[in-house]
Order: sequence, then C-alpha cells, then structure tokens
Amino acid sequence: MPKNIPLINREISWLSFNDRVLQEAADKTVPLVERIHFLAIFSSNLDEFYRVRVATLNRLSNLNTKAKEIFGYNPKKTLNQIRNIVVRQERKFNHLYEDEIIKELAQEKIFIINEQQLNVSRGQFVKDHFRDKILSTLVPVMLNRDEVFPELKDRSIYFLVKLTKYKNKEKVRYALIEIPTDGRNRFLVLPETNNLKYIILLDDIIRYCLDDIFFIFDYDKIEAYSIQLTRDAELDLDRNVSEKFIDALTKSLQKRRKGKPMRLLYDSNMPLDMLTYLVAQLDLTADGLIPGNRYHNFKDFIKFPNVGGQHLEYPKNPPLPIRDLSTGTSIFVQIAKKDYLINLPYQSFDYIIHFLREAAIDPKVKEISITLYRLAENSSVINALINAAKNGKKVNCLLELKARFDEQANIYWTNRLEEEGVLVNYGILDYKVHSKICLVTRTEKGKNIYYANLATGNFNEKTAKLYCDHSLFTANPVITHELVKLFEGLQKKIFYRGYKNIIASPLESRQKIYDLIDQEIKNIKSGKDAYIILKMNSLSDEGVISKLYEASNAGVLIRMIIRGMCCLVPGIPGYSENIEVISIIDRYLEHARVWIFGNNENELMYLTSADLMTRNLDHRVEVGFPILDMQIKREIRDIIDIQLKDNTKAREINQLNNNRYLKSRGKAHYRSQEDIYKYLKYKT
Repeated sequence: MPKNIPLINREISWLSFNDRVLQEAADKTVPLVERIHFLAIFSSNLDEFYRVRVATLNRLSNLNTKAKEIFGYNPKKTLNQIRNIVVRQERKFNHLYEDEIIKELAQEKIFIINEQQLNVSRGQFVKDHFRDKILSTLVPVMLNRDEVFPELKDRSIYFLVKLTKYKNKEKVRYALIEIPTDGRNRFLVLPETNNLKYIILLDDIIRYCLDDIFFIFDYDKIEAYSIQLTRDAELDLDRNVSEKFIDALTKSLQKRRKGKPMRLLYDSNMPLDMLTYLVAQLDLTADGLIPGNRYHNFKDFIKFPNVGGQHLEYPKNPPLPIRDLSTGTSIFVQIAKKDYLINLPYQSFDYIIHFLREAAIDPKVKEISITLYRLAENSSVINALINAAKNGKKVNCLLELKARFDEQANIYWTNRLEEEGVLVNYGILDYKVHSKICLVTRTEKGKNIYYANLATGNFNEKTAKLYCDHSLFTANPVITHELVKLFEGLQKKIFYRGYKNIIASPLESRQKIYDLIDQEIKNIKSGKDAYIILKMNSLSDEGVISKLYEASNAGVLIRMIIRGMCCLVPGIPGYSENIEVISIIDRYLEHARVWIFGNNENELMYLTSADLMTRNLDHRVEVGFPILDMQIKREIRDIIDIQLKDNTKAREINQLNNNRYLKSRGKAHYRSQEDIYKYLKYKT
C-alpha cells in the first residue's frame, strides 16, 4: 500500500459529501418540499454513517497505537473530529428547519404546529385520532432504578417521560414510550381553516395526549423529550456456516437490533437531570452524545405531505423514449441489430422490464441469468423471473444476501423465488456480488445467441426514477460470450481470469485500471495527448489515488465527477496539479460509473458497477464493460461533457474541503441534470 501521499480522511470526506446534501436543503432556488426531502436524506445518510463507519472506528479505537500504525490515522482523534463536525451540521440542520423552512411554509399558508398550538376544535380532532388510531399501539414502560434499563431498538424514536409531584420532590417517575412510526403515519393533516393548512407530527399528538396514557398516576407535571439510539450495524457472521448461510444471516440481523450503541441523539431542550439519568443507563462515550431538535428520524420527512401547490415540488419530467427502440415489437430482434443505451431516470426503466417479460414468454428463450443486489418493494423484475420459471425457462438468479440493510428483504425474495422454481445462488460468502448484469440465452437457427443488459445501477424500478445510471442492451458476442464465462464461474463459486473485454473484480479490475492509467502516462511521455475522465460515487483506494497522482505528475490531464467521498486531494504541488474534481448534487442522485481514457485519440470508454474503493476492486464481484457502439459512445461523452460544464449544482472538491460552488459571473447558466434532459429530448 502506498505511504505518505496526500489524502483526505474518508470519514471526514463523507461528512463533507453529506454537507453538500445539506446545501441543497439551504438552497432557496430548490422548491420548498424538496428542501424538506433533502433534510430527510441528510438525516438518513447520517444514521447509516453512524451505524457502519462510526461503529467500525469504535472497534478500531480499541486497538490504540496499533490502529494508527496499521491504518495511518488515530481512530479516537477521528471520532472526535466527527463529533465536532456532526454537532456543527446538526446546528445548521436545526437552523434550516426551525428558522427558515417552517417560516417559508407559513408563507405558503402551511403550518406545522405542535401540541401547544392546538385550539379547542383541532385539539379535539387530535384527541379523537389518538384514541381511535394510536393509543392501542403504545406500550409505555415504567422505569425503575432497581431494574435493568430496557434495550432500546436501533433507530427507533422514544420519549423519555418524566412525571413530577411538586409536594414531594423525591417522587419522580420515568417512563419510556416507543413512537410507532413507519414514515407513512408520521404526519396528520388537520382540518383546513380559512384556506390555512395545518399539519401535526405523531410525536406531538402523543405529547398532547400524555394524560390519556398516564392518568392512573398522581403527578403535577409531565414532560416528554425524544431520543434516538443508533447502534453498530455490522454483521458478525460465523464464516464456517456457508451451508446454512441464510439462517446465520437471519440470526445476525436479529443481533443487529442489539448492537453496541454508537450515538444518542437527544432533544437539546431536555433538562440536565433527565439527560444525566439517561446517559447513566446506556453504554455510551461522550463522543456518542449528539444534541438535536425535538424531532428525530427525520428521514420520515421524505414522505412529508405536499398540501400546497405543485410549485412546492420539482415539476415532473415524463420519461423520454429511446430513439428507434420500440416496445411494440420484439426487443430481441431490435437488439440483434444494434446496441441501445438507457439513460436513467431521463428514460424509462420499463424497457428493462419489457426485456425480461419478453424473455419470460418467448419460446426461443431457454435460459435467463441475472445478478440482483437491491430490489423494489413490489418488484416487477422478480415477477418477470417467476413468470419465466413458470413458462419452463431455466432461471439462474444470484441474489446478494449481504446487500447492506436490504438483507431481510433479499431473504424474503430468495424464498419466494425458490418456491416458484427459480434456481437461486446465494452468492459467495466472502465477496459481495455487486455487478448489475443479465444474460438471456435464445436459440436461433439451432445456435445459442446471447442478449445482455449491463448497468451501472440496480435492477430496481423504484430507485431508477431517482438515480442517474446507464444501462446497456447488447448482443455483441465480444461482451456476451465473456458474460457466459462469468456466470459459469458464479454458479461454481469460482472466479476466472483472462477476460479480454469486460473488466471483472475481484481478480482483474485493479490491474486493468492501473494498466489503463499507465498507458496514458506512456502516451504523455511520448509527446502524445493524454487525458482521463472518471465519474463515480466514491474514490478512496490508495493504490488508485497514488497511480492518479503519478499520472498527474507526468502531465496527464485528469477530470473527475465524484458525488460522494473523495480521498484524493486535487491541486497539491508535486502530486495533483493536473487533477480537477467536482461533485454534483441535484434533484436526482448521480450514481453512474464511467471511465474514459484518451488512448492517443482512440478514446476508450467503460461503464462499470464499481466505485474506485478497495472493497469494489478486491472484495466484490463487479463488472465493467466497454462501450463499442460509436453512437452510444458519443452520447455518453456528450452527457459527461454537459456535467463537466455544470456551474449551478457542481461543487469543487479541494484541499479546504469547503464545498465551494462552481458559479461564475457573466457565464452562461449550466445545470447538468436539466441540460441532459433537454439534450436527450432533442435527440429523440
């Protein structure tokens, strides 16, 4: 592993990415309800960060000096930096919500009111709703200092309730109430009055009705403050139970709910005596205490009801058709003639569903092989595969059970597929299968002809409406024949080498990207033009970063579009003068991975499922694939060029890690996601 190269700590870089999400919530040009959604995304991201990354750092911190020697940084120091950054971000979050968004909603005649702002009629409406819909779902737990404190569930919201009798100061009772929310019932829209719209949160409904819960106790004052505990979410699997992998995974998921506490988010208005009592009951360090506002699990606000006009959300962009690709005729006949590219979400995921549905009923189709990572809740992909099995097709489905936080759903889909006759492969124990590939075998004139769909994103029709990805249809044998070999290896749980066209992890991706970079270095040293353009979600692998520094020092021009974490530091003399990095955060999530190499004016282009992270290169099954069709290559390059011109939603990744917008006065206005939609609309 390279030593002593400039790097941004990956955790700090990730927090910088989440701050870009918070910037969208602060951007007054973003429609108001969408700004609330960005607050929800920020909150959800931070939850996962604590469950996974902070949990890992806590484990490493127990190694003390050894951790610094092995990993090159002090985990305890990093944990302290994280806490300081998160506290600042939480303050910014609270300011945005309480001092800006609430007031701007009021200007739209929309009011989020709390339990103290209910008048008599609205109060009665809330009481009736509470007694009819909520009371029976609440199970308060009375706390006794002599008994073990209850286990708090990961990421659930609780009220810590305090009942006080003034005449006897020693007579204080504490209780816990779990807030029963799945996101859909977090908001209650109250009756409209004089064209004014009111919304109250479930939290405040319960606060308003505390007397209905604790009426049997004698108290003068009752108060409730919200708390949320985030636990270590890493799975602890026994590596010797591969034959009973699903059972082992299921047990590990049950343990996840009781993982070590990582963060206690609490209402900053909670009195000190209540906070002191609570902390004494939990195994938490000072780093894990994060003051917040009165509402936790803000991720539920992704379902915040728009009771105002359409102007409060982004206008709907109808999905664009793909030129010359018809769903009214056989998709296989069309793919046999040429490759087709779907640019999601600008174009519809329905083309992929059509591909699978036709494969399910086509008498010439004999076999379907597919890798699945994350699926929609009511998956049309799964339905098509089941239909194919019922129609006598051999369906081989590699369903990755270790897809983080989707494990339980994927166990369900595994059982469902097996019940319907699909051959399910659970993956390879020590490697996640993260590739997004599908191969259909069709018998034509006595020969097997192969049709493939390869993508940068998941076979998930829900996220395909929100994530920017590329998905390729091809029958080109230089790609499909290598996919046959790849799938054969996956079925046998072995990895093959020697692919000439696709780039496959875990055995070959690292060396192949090194070779591609080395070729650009060789070209520039020979006096030829040389450049590299890379787009991805994250860049953290030190070997790749070192190789990019080497290319920059040789004079290779490198431009990168990285949505999330970037550990490379651009603009460092002697390392990265020729490297520019931008990050685009906008209404859609930039998710595509694209590699472009100048190759002495014979440009090479690859799409891939892999980010340039150590896990993707060495510990996952990933597939990169070349773009061989010249029209498609031109289209992708045009899209990348549009993104590189963005001066509205692009931020500069720099040494200061300050997320500076790339806005230039006097220049034309470029907003890449809007411009890409217009570009594709014009092409069709």
